[in-house]
Amino acid sequence: MKKLYFLTFALVGMLAMVACKSETSSSEEATENLASASAEGDAEMTATPVSQADVPTGPLTTLNFAETTFDFGQVDEGEMVSHVYKFTNTGSEPLVIKDAKGSCGCTVPKWPKTPIPPGEQGEIQVEFNSKGKSGKQSKRVTITANTDPAQSFLTISGNVIGKPKPAAGEPAQ
Repeated sequence: MKKLYFLTFALVGMLAMVACKSETSSSEEATENLASASAEGDAEMTATPVSQADVPTGPLTTLNFAETTFDFGQVDEGEMVSHVYKFTNTGSEPLVIKDAKGSCGCTVPKWPKTPIPPGEQGEIQVEFNSKGKSGKQSKRVTITANTDPAQSFLTISGNVIGKPKPAAGEPAQ
């Protein structure tokens, strides 16, 4: 199964490099395409490599989350789930969060755009849209900041109860 994932990602990466010719580099596009292609299955939980350009420059600090996982339990398909992850800058330098990305378009993080002073707290709100999803879901948010390591991860998970499908010949609800 892992070989199948690898071959799929390799093929998507090669297609992305051949098909996309914009001002961004091919390796950046391949990384973005691979990250979006990995939105399902075990590959979703692997870390996306960080290029030096993505890491904030300046002194490093430390970050401590009150929790890094949240289980929203059971929701009906189409419901929006939101959770706030609280954190503290436990280092001696201002914390700069450069980026936060969900593992798929259904998971959207909102983070502070201004530096968080040492000892201060902040919040990252993560919204999960269950529209078009059913079954067990686990989505990851990757935070890139001036920390070591440069990436931290948050997980939101739960079970989405799909809408019943109409029987043959019945109109959809």
